Amino acid sequence: MSFRIEKDTLGEMKVQADKYWGAQTQRSKQNFPIGQELMPHEVITGFAILKKSAAVVNSDLGLLEREKADAITYAADKIISGELEEHFPLVVWQTGSGTQSNMNVNEVIAFVGNEWLKGQNSSYTLHPNDDVNKSQSSNDTYPTAMHIAAVIKLEANVLPALLTLKDTLKEKMEAFKDIVKIGRTHLQDATPLTLGQEISGWHRMLEKAESMITNSTTYVKELAIGGTAVGTGLNAHPEFSERVCKEISNFTGKEFSSAKNKFHSLTSHDELVYAHGALKALAADLMKIANDVRWLASGPRCGIGEITIPANEPGSSIMPGKVNPTQSEAVTMVAAQVMGNDATIGFAASQGNFELNVFKPVIAYNFIQSAQLLADSMFSFDERCVKGLEPNHENIEKNLNDSLMLVTALNPHIGYENAAMIAKKAFTENTTLKEATVSSGLLTEEQFETYIIPKEMTYPK
Repeated sequence: MSFRIEKDTLGEMKVQADKYWGAQTQRSKQNFPIGQELMPHEVITGFAILKKSAAVVNSDLGLLEREKADAITYAADKIISGELEEHFPLVVWQTGSGTQSNMNVNEVIAFVGNEWLKGQNSSYTLHPNDDVNKSQSSNDTYPTAMHIAAVIKLEANVLPALLTLKDTLKEKMEAFKDIVKIGRTHLQDATPLTLGQEISGWHRMLEKAESMITNSTTYVKELAIGGTAVGTGLNAHPEFSERVCKEISNFTGKEFSSAKNKFHSLTSHDELVYAHGALKALAADLMKIANDVRWLASGPRCGIGEITIPANEPGSSIMPGKVNPTQSEAVTMVAAQVMGNDATIGFAASQGNFELNVFKPVIAYNFIQSAQLLADSMFSFDERCVKGLEPNHENIEKNLNDSLMLVTALNPHIGYENAAMIAKKAFTENTTLKEATVSSGLLTEEQFETYIIPKEMTYPK
């Protein structure tokens, strides 16, 4: 294996010849052999978008030669396209400001940009700090890249997956709107509703989650860039922040803006806490929906069995013919992970000391992981479970007719206490509600059938 020598302010470092990073990246690689969780490529992409935008603005302001800006743009575009992923080897567990990942991006852009400049027969040479990092600090670039990554992830992955699942639930809601079934509260029988009404609750959960996530992106679109080291904007042009945010907006098609107070945006990450709170709310809803699905599909003979779901794979290595609700299980595990990530993000965000929060990489990692898991699990749950969800009419009818809670419809006619007496009588004597009511002498069979019509109980007048 061949190496080249790279230098930084601490001296020389050996770097593998076919890698594009420099001395500071190599130091981080050697100094933090912790875990296997690499800096998310979404954050690296966010950095590249930022570096490209900063180069354009610095050039427009007369602070950077146009050829250098073009070289930075060329290299950044290669990162954004995903061509250079092997050159970003650093783990999450590094400096809490993300400085080494900022320098990793700076060094790779400088290396690739310099190769491009050579091909242009240019006399210019890019320096990772003086040129690629001009007007910037790790303290404002990392939170900026983190916010860009979060917004793109939410809008390009989470919301489309949520919309897909929401639309499928709406279709099922409409298809099953006239199927009357027994309701359940406290895991006990309750009054009837339709299967469509039950699913409408799930659908509304996703509508609300969509609204909350969309609302949260408004705050995440505020960017820290321009604050530099501590929020004062030292070494940055007064117009730099606003111009860079406009450039980022033009490139991404999303409306980013300069944070009003950079002292806040370097040391506080409440925007991501808030946005991840919306993801946690979605996870809580998905946990409920997935649990309902697997309960209602339980059986096939000894459970509730009011719906059927697709059989995707054998469910047991010992029990032949067993099929399990595996998509629900995957969704609920994702929900558990997201809730754990939320605890990590909340704690990490509370640890801003003076002018800087130094838990940024773990916040970014957990946020991106939650978004990815939720998006993937919703697409999978929709395609491999919810689309194939169908009612089991026989079990629905049986459970509806067996329920004692239909007696609730008699309250206005014979009173709560008499209705309770009939329910207990039917349960104790193992008879139907009709038999218990008629034998009690409180109502005739004709009156009972007039008052207890399950479908009318789902749409009371």
